[in-house]
Amino acid sequence: MVPMVDEAYLSSLRAWREEMDANLRRENDRLALAGLFWLQKGFNTFGSSRDCDIVLPKPAPRIIGAFEYDGRNVTLTLDLGQCVEVNGQPTTAPTPLETDDSIDPSYVTYQALRMVVIRRAHGVGVRLWDNDRPERQNFPGRRWFEPDELYHVQGLYVPYPVPVKVKLPNNLGELEDDMMHGYVSFNLAGRGRRLDASELEDGRLYIQFRDRSNGLTTYSEGRYLYTEPLQEDGSVMMDFNRAFNPPSAFSPYSTSTFAMKRNELKIRVEVGERFGKPEEPRTTPLP
Repeated sequence: MVPMVDEAYLSSLRAWREEMDANLRRENDRLALAGLFWLQKGFNTFGSSRDCDIVLPKPAPRIIGAFEYDGRNVTLTLDLGQCVEVNGQPTTAPTPLETDDSIDPSYVTYQALRMVVIRRAHGVGVRLWDNDRPERQNFPGRRWFEPDELYHVQGLYVPYPVPVKVKLPNNLGELEDDMMHGYVSFNLAGRGRRLDASELEDGRLYIQFRDRSNGLTTYSEGRYLYTEPLQEDGSVMMDFNRAFNPPSAFSPYSTSTFAMKRNELKIRVEVGERFGKPEEPRTTPLP
């Protein structure tokens, strides 16, 4: 390993890692996730009673209401005397809910609990956050490899003439549609490499990749990476020291997509975020 010598770079990387760790502990983030419930057609009751379809942690009331699903849309109905907030506004009346893939999703809040209707290839469900979960405070922190400047590389981005639709596997065992806008070519560990990428509105690229460390010292299904902003000539800096784990690495109630097979690097990229203990390899994906 070649030691890092640029203190400004190290300081920036430390600050980024601290921010990534703090983000996990925020309200309504991954460590607060407490459930994922797939809806059936009709009324799906929610409350702390074990008889409810969606069982909430106590001290929530035994029954608060129901999510009525007609096969396409979801309407929130509340039990007599119950009140929740939808996007910050108190409501007691039946309320149509927007799903998480809409421009303005409907977040249902009751005290420390928050719910949102999600739409996936698997179906339509309700995701639950509990901001009183002890995991938010007890999480030991993300684990990182030592930085290595050899993995901070310059690449060349080549956009496709037309964005390419691809199928990405997810942690539910399904395939989801996504778009790849081009690819980045670069040199790493003495060889030319190539990874497909998606363009972001802020000028960066978003890359999902796999490598030979997956299931050993890194997350079994690969990691994510944001590049620095693209330059006018197509050049772009990629820092694998900032590779990070997908949401499903932190909670079984997250849904994540993973890199397709052609985005696998045929080397072990042991920089960025770790997963598991080196002496206890993980070789199977989380549910």
